Amino acid sequence: MRTGARSRRWSAAVGMAVLAAAAGGVLSPPAAAEGETPPGQVPGQVTFPTHCLPPQEAGLPPAEGPSTARITVDDPAPRVGDTVTVTYQLTATPAVAPLVQSVVAGELPADVVTPTGRVLLAGAQSGEVTVVGAERSGPVGEGEALPAVTMTGTFTVTAPGEITLAPGGYTLHTSHLLDLDTVCTPAAPSAAAAPGAPVSARLTATALPTANLRSVSLAAAHGAPGAKVTVTGAGFVPGAAVTVAGRAGAAETADRVAATADELGVVRAELPVTDRTTTAVVAYEGPAWSAGQGSGPAAYTVIEAAPPQPGTQKVTATVEPGALAMTQTGAEIALGAVPYGEGGAAPGRIATVTVKDARGGPAGWSLTGKVSDFTGPGGVRIPGAALSWTPSCVAAAGSPSPCTPGSAGVVGPDGAVLASTPDAPLAGGTFTVDASVALQVPPYAAPGAYSAVLTLTLS
Repeated sequence: MRTGARSRRWSAAVGMAVLAAAAGGVLSPPAAAEGETPPGQVPGQVTFPTHCLPPQEAGLPPAEGPSTARITVDDPAPRVGDTVTVTYQLTATPAVAPLVQSVVAGELPADVVTPTGRVLLAGAQSGEVTVVGAERSGPVGEGEALPAVTMTGTFTVTAPGEITLAPGGYTLHTSHLLDLDTVCTPAAPSAAAAPGAPVSARLTATALPTANLRSVSLAAAHGAPGAKVTVTGAGFVPGAAVTVAGRAGAAETADRVAATADELGVVRAELPVTDRTTTAVVAYEGPAWSAGQGSGPAAYTVIEAAPPQPGTQKVTATVEPGALAMTQTGAEIALGAVPYGEGGAAPGRIATVTVKDARGGPAGWSLTGKVSDFTGPGGVRIPGAALSWTPSCVAAAGSPSPCTPGSAGVVGPDGAVLASTPDAPLAGGTFTVDASVALQVPPYAAPGAYSAVLTLTLS
């Protein structure tokens, strides 16, 4: 099996507000939708001590008090490589509306509160997820309770096992006449305890199957009965015991020899081919050939040495296997523009990819993609996880294999599946792969072009 990689450069023309703290502020909870459990009684809701620093302009002291939050995920059982959407709902905080009256009289009007926050990952995968909320709220009077806020973000699963999610710090930004930030962080519940919030959500990730890169090539594609064919294999586990065997269709023949992979996973053997039904040669680890531990077959023809009878001629044709390869229609992809200040999705489409599988073996293939962070004016970055796609894949008429598009979702720096074909007794064909894409640009990203590199790998 051969692998290939291609890179594309993406560009997007894009266009890119927090609260004073006082003791005892409580966010007004959102109304529960029909069939939902009322706030305060939902699974996963946690309360933790918080320390809030008001903006200097407010002239207020820091505030201490409880925050109440709940974290949910859209997929509690993802696979490695999947993208998970995280929702951080904040229903209580020590922060209250800033004293903007000390500068300009008047209440906070509607839609001037913008929240951002962090969700902390631990367990099988550690790190943090940045979550952002929309600039939406009702009018708030000086010192009154702030409206409940909801923030969302995404992350790519990189390891199998249980992953826990806990609320981290958050910032409440107000953009009325003055831009003011109130920064709140989890505090220690006691002098002996470390700061941090309780676990609010858990998910269990499963691993993806490992790609099989084993392959064999033959020094000759045909020979007389009993002739020895030199076999070279690659992609095996270094030091593994490997069986090199003849094959007729999906069944093995009597031709067989043992070999050992060297420190680079390369196998070299001479296989005497005496079984006249042998039409191919395979190599595999373990007691029997499998799609996960075996190579695809390399075609071989046994040619009878006996001369033809008078008046007859023996006709032999050989179908030689080819390679797994891909081509693409372009390397530059331009995304649409988004208005400065509003943010939103910058749409586009990848250049069409054509995959040709002419190996003639039982192994399918997988086409994956990963994208770097987008870099814009002055080094401003938009995470690669902000790019999502919706793949499509069509098999050409007559192709033995069906083509399955990858799941719609985030591409990100850890990668996602664009398209694949399954293992089968006889796989192969020609396939057209495409995908619509969208870059989620945050509000108030600096105006200008943002570029990243998308790398496609075929294996």
